[in-house]
Amino acid sequence: MSSKVYFVNLRARSDKENKISKIRTLFDRAGFNELIQKDDLTAIKLHFGERGSDGFISPLYVRQVVDKIKEKGAKPFLTDTNTLYGGSRHNSVDHLQTALEHGFDYTVTGAPIIIADGLRSDNITEVEINQKHFKNVKLAKDIVNADSVIVMTHFKGHEMGGYGGAIKNLAMGGAPSVGKKEQHGTKIIVDQDKCIGCGECSEVCPEQAITVNEKAQVDLDKCIGCGECLTVCPVKANGIDWQTDLEAFLERMAEYGYGFAKVHENRIGYINFLINITPDCDCASWSDAPIVPDIGFLASTDPVALDQASYDLVNKQIGFSGSLLSCNHESRADKFKGLRSYIDGTIQMRHGEEIGMGSRDYELIVL
Repeated sequence: MSSKVYFVNLRARSDKENKISKIRTLFDRAGFNELIQKDDLTAIKLHFGERGSDGFISPLYVRQVVDKIKEKGAKPFLTDTNTLYGGSRHNSVDHLQTALEHGFDYTVTGAPIIIADGLRSDNITEVEINQKHFKNVKLAKDIVNADSVIVMTHFKGHEMGGYGGAIKNLAMGGAPSVGKKEQHGTKIIVDQDKCIGCGECSEVCPEQAITVNEKAQVDLDKCIGCGECLTVCPVKANGIDWQTDLEAFLERMAEYGYGFAKVHENRIGYINFLINITPDCDCASWSDAPIVPDIGFLASTDPVALDQASYDLVNKQIGFSGSLLSCNHESRADKFKGLRSYIDGTIQMRHGEEIGMGSRDYELIVL
């Protein structure tokens, strides 16, 4: 059975058609009012962006969802979890500071910020899911404890997931450090022929698992597979044994997303923002040029259908030459495979459907 996905484009010729109005209309038409009850503590799951990036969702857009939740008499809060790697969001103090620097202030958004996994990522609860890779998943307690959830996601490419959408935002973004480690479950390998010994990977490794003499060497006992080194290697010498690890990694991620969807069944909605569609996650400390034109906003109560519709809409676009997109520029070609041919990000959706998280079959309702 197909799931409903609601879509608004970005055309506007009046104040009734501006992006603010469209987000509010999308909220209503997607049925999100029915997910939220009076006095709910409602989590708005976001990505506040790593310091140096600018691809994250505008706080002005977030304000519209905050106001809609308040109209229901509920109490919204903005939330995310701390990162596994080092950077500007590795603990709650730095994370909050980064969020404020990026404009997620109460005077702008109208909602407080709660980092859901605590000061040092130890605010954890386990949820039983009984799936292929996990019997239980370890989730951020303050998202699990929320009465209802709205997941707002900047849809883009991703250096390990192929793409980053609603599934990843909820799964990796809703897990404490221990849960992030469980999802990754991978190890970094270094192509010694490519490595130039620059040391960039060693500098960003949060576990000091990489040493560099003439070439980089990875201590596999220390490596947690966070992938931070993948983003900085100038010659792409660092990688993962994708043939053995990729499918399992993406399936594990889908199962973590399933854990949250199960906890908040019939109380969770998802919005994807298909604008500024960059090649990399907002976890990078930069935002590369977009790979396709801006498209619009989509909403659904089914994260699998939402991601599938978003993926399809991106692929319908003609890709930008001069961007990181090296091939597949033509309409309907897979843009994410054009970025990283070795990753099949659709595994997230396939496994999500298999475990009952949602359906890849969707009806796109254009508003």
